[in-house]
Formats: sequence, C-alpha cells, structure tokens
Amino acid sequence: MSIAEFIQSKILRPRLQKTGSLVVYDPAGHYQDVCNGLADEKLLVVDASKSSIESRVAAMQGLRDVIDQQLAGMLVYVPRKAPESDEERQSDPFAAIAAAGCVFPDGDGDSFESLCLKAKPDHTTAIRAIFSQDVSPSFAVVDAIGGGLGWPNLRALLSVESARDILFALLAPSEAQQAALKGSDSWVMETRDLLRNSMGLTLKTRGKTWDSVANELWRFVLFSEFVFDLPGALPASLADVPRAEALAKPLIEDLCDRLRNDRRTQSAYIDRADEIESEFNLVSLFSGWSDLGDRDTFPFEERTFLSSAIEGILRDDIDRVRHIMERHQQSVWTGKGESRAQWDLIRSATELMQTCDDMERQLSDNARNLDVLLAFYVSSLREADRLHREFEQAVSDYDWQDKQGVMTPVKSQVRKQYGKLVEKVQLIFTRHVEQSGWPLAGQLSNADVFDRIVAPKLQKNGHKVAYFMIDALRYELGVALEHQLKEDGQVELQAAMAQLPSITLVGMASLLPGAGQLLRIKNDDQSLVPMLGDQVVATVAQRMDVLRKKYGQRFEEGRLEEFVRGRFDFSPETDLLVLRAVEIDSHFENHPDTAPTEITNALKRIRVAIHKLKERGFHEVVIATDHGFFMNTHAGAGDVCSKPSGNWVGVHDRCALGDGSGDSNHIVVATEKMGIRGDFAKFAAPHSLASYRNGLLYYHGGISLQECVVPVITMQLKVSNQPTLQKASVAMGYKNGAKFITTRMPVIDLAVETADMFSKESDFEILLEAHDSKGEVVGEAKAGGAVNPATGTLSLKPGDKVQVTIKMQMDFEGKFKIKALNPTTYSVYCQLDLATDYAV
Repeated sequence: MSIAEFIQSKILRPRLQKTGSLVVYDPAGHYQDVCNGLADEKLLVVDASKSSIESRVAAMQGLRDVIDQQLAGMLVYVPRKAPESDEERQSDPFAAIAAAGCVFPDGDGDSFESLCLKAKPDHTTAIRAIFSQDVSPSFAVVDAIGGGLGWPNLRALLSVESARDILFALLAPSEAQQAALKGSDSWVMETRDLLRNSMGLTLKTRGKTWDSVANELWRFVLFSEFVFDLPGALPASLADVPRAEALAKPLIEDLCDRLRNDRRTQSAYIDRADEIESEFNLVSLFSGWSDLGDRDTFPFEERTFLSSAIEGILRDDIDRVRHIMERHQQSVWTGKGESRAQWDLIRSATELMQTCDDMERQLSDNARNLDVLLAFYVSSLREADRLHREFEQAVSDYDWQDKQGVMTPVKSQVRKQYGKLVEKVQLIFTRHVEQSGWPLAGQLSNADVFDRIVAPKLQKNGHKVAYFMIDALRYELGVALEHQLKEDGQVELQAAMAQLPSITLVGMASLLPGAGQLLRIKNDDQSLVPMLGDQVVATVAQRMDVLRKKYGQRFEEGRLEEFVRGRFDFSPETDLLVLRAVEIDSHFENHPDTAPTEITNALKRIRVAIHKLKERGFHEVVIATDHGFFMNTHAGAGDVCSKPSGNWVGVHDRCALGDGSGDSNHIVVATEKMGIRGDFAKFAAPHSLASYRNGLLYYHGGISLQECVVPVITMQLKVSNQPTLQKASVAMGYKNGAKFITTRMPVIDLAVETADMFSKESDFEILLEAHDSKGEVVGEAKAGGAVNPATGTLSLKPGDKVQVTIKMQMDFEGKFKIKALNPTTYSVYCQLDLATDYAV
C-alpha cells in the first residue's frame, strides 16, 4: 500500500465516516492529490486552492447535503495553516465546517512523519533517517523505502500484506491464521527479525510456538504503551522491564488502539491486560499516583480516571468531569458491565448537577407569579426531576456492588444540589399558591378531564375510546411517555392541575364524569371519604360503578397489566374501555429503593396495551393520572414537620384538612380557595418539602410541582410504521461466542444489519430482556448509554452496533435466553442462548 493510499483509507476516510465532514489544512501541499482522489458520487471534495469564496459557498451547501443525508460526507482541502487562536478562527472561512466535523492534521500523531511511521512500521529507522535529511520528503521517496516485500512466510501464512497487519495477526490471529501458524515454524525467524526491526523487541523465548511468542509480544506491546503515556518515571522495580524504543511509539499505540477497538479482539485484550497488570503488580506500585496519562492500557488506570471524575464532582468541577468522560467514554474497560454501571452513575450525576445549576440561574426570571412558574416547570424545570429519577435509577443499578462505598460521597453531593434547587422552587411555589389558590384559573383541572376530553369523544357513534387511569404518573414521566408514543399515532400532551389533597383516594375520584362540579370530601369519623354528589367513590368498584351507570353496555374496565398479559378481555361492542394501573405508586410505597426501574416496566405495559387496542379497532386513547410524586432522597434525619395547632385530619404525610391556625412552616388556606369542597374548613401543608413522618423516600399528598402538576395525554391511533424484519435483521453476540456469563452484568454486542434501500434510514426500536425457561424475565437492559432510561429500549439504524449491559436478577442462576424484542408487539427479532457460571 502506498503512503497516499494509506492516508486515504486509514486516516481520512475513517474520520469522514465518523463525523461527516473534514477540513484538511495543508500549507506544505502534501495532500492535495490525496484529498481530490477521494471524491465520488457520495463524497464531496471542495478544493479551496482556487477560490476561497466560491469554495466556502460550495462547502456550506455540501454540509447541508450531508446533514440531509444526500451526501455521505464532505472534505474541504485548504492549502493553508490551520488557525490556532480565536482571532484566526474568526477570519477562517472554513472554521464553521471544522467545528461541525473534524480537522486534519489533529495533533502530533497526524504529522507527515508519524503517518509514514504508521504506514511502514517495519522501516522506522529508514524513515527517521529520511526525515532527518528532509523534513518534507515526497511521496515517491517514502514509497521507495523497503524496496521489495519482506517477510514472505508470514505474509503467506497470515494472508496479509503490511508489516503492521502481520504484527496485529501475531497478537490476535483469527482461527485460520492460528491454524496456519501451528502448522509450520518457518515463520519464527522472520518474526524475530520483524519484531527487532519494527519495535526493538529481541525475543527471549526459544519456543517456536505461537503461544510462546504471543505471550512475550503482548507483554512488550502493552507495557510499552503504558510507559510511553506515563507522565513520570517508572518505579525502580520496573526499570529493567523490556519496552519499545521511542521511535516505535506510533506503531505501539496504533496496535493497542486496534486491539481495544476491534470487537473481535476486545475480549482477548481484556484478558491479557488483566494478566499483565497482575504479573507486574501495577496496582500496588502505582497506588499513590493520581495522573497516569491519557491512555488506559490496564484496568487499574480506568479506576484512577474514575477517582478523578469523582473528585471533580465533589469539587463541583463539571467541566473537568466532562473532559474525563469524553476522553474515556469509549474505553475498553467500560465494556465491563460493572465499570459501565460506575460511569453511568457519574454521567447521570454530571447531567443532574449541570441542569440544577442551569435551572437555578433561570429561576429568578421565572418566579414572578404562578402562571410563569408553571410554564417554566412544564417547559424546562421538570428536566431536573427527570434527571434526578435517572440518577436514582443509576444508583440502584450500582449500589449492590459498591461494597466499599466509593460512590457514597457522590450520592450525597448530587442529592444535596438537587435538594437545594427543589427546596428553593418549593418555597416560591407555595408562596404563590397561598396567594392565588389552586387550581390556577385558566389551567386545565384534573377534575374536568373526563367531561372536557373523554366525554365529547364518546358522542361519536361507534367511536372507541380507551381511558387509562394510571396511578402516580407525574408530569416528567408523561413527557417521556409522549416521546415514546409518537411513533404509533398523533399525540398531544397537556399539563393538568391535580385535585387536592393529592392522594389516590381523591385523585382517582377526580377523573370521573362530573367531578368538576360534584366531587366533595366528607368527614366520616375523622377520615376522608370522597363523594360524587350523594354517591361514595372511595373504592375501585364504586368508581367504576359511576361509569357503568352512565355508559351501560358501552363500558368495560380492567387492570392494564391483566389486559397486556391476555388475562382480561372485553366485548367488541365496548366503546369506553377503562384500564387501571397502580404499579408505580405501589412499588414506590413498598420498594422505594428499586422503584425507578418499575417505572420503565409500567411505561412498557402502556405501549403494549396501546398496540393491542389498535388491533382491536380503537380510535383514541386518553391517559390520565391521579397525582404526581416526589422522590425525597435528599432529606436529612431531621427533615420532618409537625402539624400546625388545631383540629386536623392528617392526609398521607404531606397535608392536613380541618381547622386551626397557621405557623411559619405551613400554608393554611380555606379549602374553597384550594378547590376542595366538603366538610373541612381549611387546608394545611408544609411550605417546604418536609413531611409529617420521618424517613420517607417517596411521597405525595401535599402541594408541590412534582405532586400537583400532572400529564394528560390524548392519542389518535394509527397503523404502526415500525420497519419489518424483512428489511433489517438484528444480530447479538457475547464475548465472541462464549456461552456462559461470569458476571451479573454481562455486556452484549447488538447490531442491526442487512438493511434494504427503503429501510436504511429507519430507526428500529429494540427491547432487550433475559428470559428463563418459563418465559419469566430474569434480566433487563441496564439504563444508560444507548438504553433510554424511561423506556428501557434502544433506537438503532441499520448498520449501528452497540454494546448493552444486561442487569441480571441477583437470585437467578441457570440457563436463559437474551431476546431482542419489538417493544410494542413483543415479537422476537433474535435470541441468544446463555447460562450463568458465577464465581462462588
């Protein structure tokens, strides 16, 4: 391969494929022909050596074509030095193109000399000699180095041409290459010469087998990269360990990058690095080092970077943490499920802290009245709640393995920052509510949802409507659900004001016909009883009876989970189907530590139910909820409130009804002002996010944005456009064909392949689950990375390849199948048979 071909195929094309656009700055004029030679019908090359004005116009149009996917990529050739300062970038007509993609050269590794060393790793001495005489030799001079092809036995046995590919094959041969090496020893002498000439390795082994050579070569290559990257001097005990000459650094780094990044060799790399780290006792020797360079050759380095990221979070240095994450997000060590869980927690922490900072800065401009605050919450502020929920989910995913409490200070810091924001918002909110009352005039009240949204739809003859009554679906979850449902129909999300007090007993009653006019709360021996006119509506049966009396045979109802599992059916004559779900609230009440994961399952069931309703001929879906909730993980031991003085009936730990006087810790308002009709004179609730009972990680019942602003989703159903299996196939693998998992967080390779011309731009949504022999779920895709925390699914295009961590249930052992499923139909794209083999 000529040097021009090497630069085209190994340097420029991969960067174009990754970023879509590339600006090549070339003051020496080396690469003009190389760049122009890349042009084809899908790759635009703009040569700015002729006219920078015309070239800039062409480049901007080309960038639009790349964004619109009319072009696969665009390269701009600029025969000038790359801008270095901000002032230079401002005057550079192609700076915007460079910012949108990437630039070449980018660092010392892109110097002409470095490229030549990478292209001809077995002739480093000759290349260094040429560049010592001429800093800019011609391509012809470089191509002439080495004359004819060397290493004939190695080339023939391994079926590769370049010396660099020979070295890669010696480190990680394919099955065919390994068989060829075992069948002959004619390659051994050539290998000794190649290693000595290319990287300065004089083999000590006298063995003539691949195993003996590979063991020494792996140790030499990995240790050399580690030393090249190390900022300080080696400990004395490692000073005499063989390592490569400085001239071989580009070759060593290139080999290590290939071994780490190639999915076929990652497992071998991980195993070898683990062994070498242990053999050299690196963990102990470098225990006091805080800086080990930029490359994480060995697993203990990744832990050092993690420690630096944790330190950045504790110092509130978010830029530092982001820099560390960007530098190591593709690290081979994050392919280990346990490591990925750590980094997902760091990522969640960083996003939440950054958003809390942003929201706190914007709060003063959005706090002047309740209308403005509500608009701010619905549009932006609810993102802090979403990220807090995802952070707590990441905590739940990692806590079981954090036996040393490594993340304890991170959890404390992040929760403290979130708590600071929400407490500040809470005091503003309760102050406005005390003045304005609730629900706010002009806003949709939850008590009017049925009469204003559901009832009019049922006036159309034969129009089938499904009414989902979901317990504890707070507003940010409604936003997540809306995003999921857009693929299946026309969706509209509205914010509604929950009926007070924000408890299930009252909230579910408020979703009934006539609730806006007839709902009142009766005091029955110091307990609350919701009434719809003269009818008690305190139980599910009583509430459903209201709908049955109004709609007769047109109405049926049941639990959403039973419908999804096929355990509940209804008549074809049904026009109003009510589906009830309580799992979110129930799981938070009983298992708050793991409840965030149940949210994902609850949203999955809603999607599956909607798909089944489409098949049954339903036209519309309305999704409503009784109340929201607050995750109280930031509370301290003393964050508890006493009821104000008077005669009060406590309600779900967050508010009280009755009569009495207020105090500095409470909002005490006439019930009429808070939209409450019935036997109680006043409504009382804490100004803060405290509750009347200590130790609650989750609650509702009071008055806060999280408890009282709820979603109402209306959806017109249409035929699903999820691409079919004939247009793309899903492939899965685990550790190059391994059949046993040794960790409860195995990492699965997932790819969407073989797209036809019509589906190549389509997104394929995939749900990954592990099922035992009975079909029960024993593992799920861990949220984070490519896995959407709200849906538990991945959205991939044909050609995409990702790694996904499966979180296995702690008490499961045995055979199982990992299934790639359509998340709405649960049809199986593909499956992988595995079994557990955990270390005792």
